[in-house]
Amino acid sequence: MVGLHHASITTANLDRLKAFYCDQLGFAVVMENGWNGDNVQADTIWGFSGSAMRMVMLRTANAFLELFEFAYPVTPERSADRPVYHQGITHICIAVSDLEAEYARLSAAGMPFNSAPQNIPGLCRAVYGRDPDGNLIELIEPDPAGLFAL
Repeated sequence: MVGLHHASITTANLDRLKAFYCDQLGFAVVMENGWNGDNVQADTIWGFSGSAMRMVMLRTANAFLELFEFAYPVTPERSADRPVYHQGITHICIAVSDLEAEYARLSAAGMPFNSAPQNIPGLCRAVYGRDPDGNLIELIEPDPAGLFAL
């Protein structure tokens, strides 16, 4: 194993989610692609046929984030407030150097948070918020001398 390469989020509004992750969280677009039912290789990997979609691959300092918007198959709507205790991938975590400043900036931009940043002694300061689709995002400022130091 080398390490985590990317996480992926499927959305009903690719342009809105791409703008949020780029404009608010500093990700950069490295690739955009799409097709309309004619990508046998992708369909084989995913285990279904006839996919029609748009995608964008974003990059941050140490990982990628892939965003999908499918026209086919149509994806069911999900609850915008899916809690962290539900099974499946529950959140992505982004390391920041000044949690209080990021919390204030993102709050002012309209990002909802569950609480103010919390101190977890010996590990980090952390807070959970939601992107425009309701996906949970954890922001952490690792303690430089703690277990989560990068």
